[in-house]
Amino acid sequence: MPELPEVETTMRLVRPHVVGRVIQRVETCWPRTVGGDAEAFARAVRGTRMVRAWRRAKWVVFDLEGGAKGAARHILVHLRMTGRLVVEPSKGAAPQWWKVALHLDDGRALWFLDVRKFGRVHARGPRPAEFDELGPEPLSDEFDGAWLHAALRARRRALKPLLLEQAFLAGLGNIYVDESLHAVGLHPLADSSRTTREQAERLAAAIKRVLAAAIEREGSSFDAFYRTPEGNPGSYQDQFQVYGREGEPCRSCGAPIRKFVVGQRGTHVCPRCQPPPRGRSVKKN
Repeated sequence: MPELPEVETTMRLVRPHVVGRVIQRVETCWPRTVGGDAEAFARAVRGTRMVRAWRRAKWVVFDLEGGAKGAARHILVHLRMTGRLVVEPSKGAAPQWWKVALHLDDGRALWFLDVRKFGRVHARGPRPAEFDELGPEPLSDEFDGAWLHAALRARRRALKPLLLEQAFLAGLGNIYVDESLHAVGLHPLADSSRTTREQAERLAAAIKRVLAAAIEREGSSFDAFYRTPEGNPGSYQDQFQVYGREGEPCRSCGAPIRKFVVGQRGTHVCPRCQPPPRGRSVKKN
């Protein structure tokens, strides 16, 4: 599933092509993508102007103004497993795997493509309910070592499952949690309540650093599905320290990277750089 860097990259590359444009026509070929009622979705967004594009957690958000009475104020896009956004001409052959098309007033369309049909495109009012339970953004000023230390100490949880919870910290996923924990030598099963202030400071800095580096490289293409709106793969996978490198030598110490399951998620660690917490044995896959 695309994580924060991939969603941020998608938003940044689409934004210059859609902000200021009016949605003149809407087509949907898979109603479930828009919540099941394609006509209601079309009524809610048709005639609105897209005035801002931004990201919240793993959502691409388009702010809207104008339109008919009761029109939507936001479009929320969740890429899920295989979703993509592209801007291409309205006329001619539709892109392969398209599910929703927002036809714009400049002769182009914002197309939502989705091979596996898990992605979602929602029309929402002024206060999207999807954002009510989200934690802070890891790249924001709100998120720092002091906040993270207090939040971790207030819970008694294994580090990785807690960091993956969107209600705790928004936007992180499997790849970037593994990479951030390795960067500071913390084991995914370490008890959050035992995290020291110094560890929290280092972890917060590592999360920001890893995410920023991944965004600079337009995300990670670890399978055939993730591509930017321009059709290019990301390149951060070339920088992975542990994720997807089972059996390969750690770039820091040379020990073989191990993979095991934490909370039903494949998890990668260096057993030497990230020793397991006392009393916890870790079985390989």
